[in-house]
Amino acid sequence: MSSSPSPISNSRFELGFFELGFNDGTLAVCGAAILLFAAVVWTSRSPNVERTDFSLTYVGAKIVHHGMGHDLYHTALQKQVRDSLFQHPVPLFFEHPPFEALLLSPLAGYSFRAAYLIWGLMNATIWLSSIFALRRYLHWPGETLGYVILWLVFAPLWVALYQGQSSLLLLAAYAVTFILLKRGRDLSAGIALGFGLFKFQFVLPFALIFLLRRQWRFLAGFAVTALGLALISIAGIGWKGVVDYGRFLSTVGNNPQNISYGSGVDMPTIHGFVFAVVGRRITGTELNIIVGAICLALLAWIAMRWNPEGQNPSFDLMFATAITASLLSGFHMFTHDFSPLILAMLVAAGQISHPLNSRALSWARAAIWTSLAVFWTFPIYFLFVKWHSLYLMCPVLLLFAKGAAELAKNTRSTAANVAAVTG
Repeated sequence: MSSSPSPISNSRFELGFFELGFNDGTLAVCGAAILLFAAVVWTSRSPNVERTDFSLTYVGAKIVHHGMGHDLYHTALQKQVRDSLFQHPVPLFFEHPPFEALLLSPLAGYSFRAAYLIWGLMNATIWLSSIFALRRYLHWPGETLGYVILWLVFAPLWVALYQGQSSLLLLAAYAVTFILLKRGRDLSAGIALGFGLFKFQFVLPFALIFLLRRQWRFLAGFAVTALGLALISIAGIGWKGVVDYGRFLSTVGNNPQNISYGSGVDMPTIHGFVFAVVGRRITGTELNIIVGAICLALLAWIAMRWNPEGQNPSFDLMFATAITASLLSGFHMFTHDFSPLILAMLVAAGQISHPLNSRALSWARAAIWTSLAVFWTFPIYFLFVKWHSLYLMCPVLLLFAKGAAELAKNTRSTAANVAAVTG
């Protein structure tokens, strides 16, 4: 299930590497590094830092660090620890998987601001590493300076960095998976995707696409990582804690209106959109059934359209479509969780400019460019959050997924015609 460069190429698609030296690209990367690291240091000293999402992660890590992991998902304990640590705590709860709290528990040995600084510098490093590692595969824009700038003005990445969220790690998991699949290393790609299970609501739908496509080597690798993280979770909080986590997730899923779990109407997912439209007129069970059916249909549709031949140049576009669908299918999503979309959207933008798609369907091209314009217009995020209307991003994502899938179909048929002529 690998993918190799198309035989049709030009100079624009041979700019996949950074050229070290005194040039615009190198200066842009250096400037980006200074900007990101300075932003983390400045935020760590801000009086509002305790109201970031990292405070919730710190609470979870603190509970495990002090040997109370078996009660990690007791909201009363979380509230007690949270209120003892912060003067103005965020009225939310730690709801990430237990292995995350255990793996980050060493940070609880530091003060909150020191832990935030360490975690923030790690996230900034992941951001910069992604810019470098993906350049070989992201051919648009052709100018390195423009490429770096697009990474720096994608608002969800800044939200993730400021909030101390793990969304940048999720981006890295998707990126490594993408690169390994391009190299034909399916087993390793599955292992890499498994490390994104701290955001399992997105990673599991992505893995389901590969299950429907019967990509067994990929799934074997994914299962290896999943098993390892499950064992870490049991070691950290015990069987009782794991059962409590299941009950906690059920409570979250059945209370989309509860702001302590994240209001459903504030989420740009299929679940958030359906809840905003009809959620108050149906029961929670009915809502979950409707959303589950829509998500399963979307994922199955993508699996059926994904050509099993990895050498086909449509691979990149279908991978981008799969990322988008996996985010849409997640039941819990906020602005920072858009972070992996930068990979999907830069892939799609590059394929629009590919010679194979020079005469692609105009509506598909328009759908992709419109989606890119929306997601790179950063005031939209903050206005939608303020108006509690982030669910309106769901139709935009569906439009992008449809456009990318249709473009992939066009790429596949055009490549076949070229092969027939040149063969």
